[in-house]
Amino acid sequence: MSKFRFSVSGQDARREGVIESESFVAAIDSLSEHVVVTRGDLLEIGVYGFPPAKLNVSPKSTARQPIWMPAGQLAA
Repeated sequence: MSKFRFSVSGQDARREGVIESESFVAAIDSLSEHVVVTRGDLLEIGVYGFPPAKLNVSPKSTARQPIWMPAGQLAA
């Protein structure tokens, strides 16, 4: 299991933590279950020794199921 460090930044707050998971996708899914995110929030997530992936919550997301897209890309 890998430990993924993350931070979620929004207009109102910044949340940080560690998620232990078997894969990157599983870590993202677990994060979505435990941290409330809103459209436009920025997620930085990665493992020690590598630069973090930067993802934004898509405007097409729902309250129950956030859709993540690479930061800096416009929604289709």
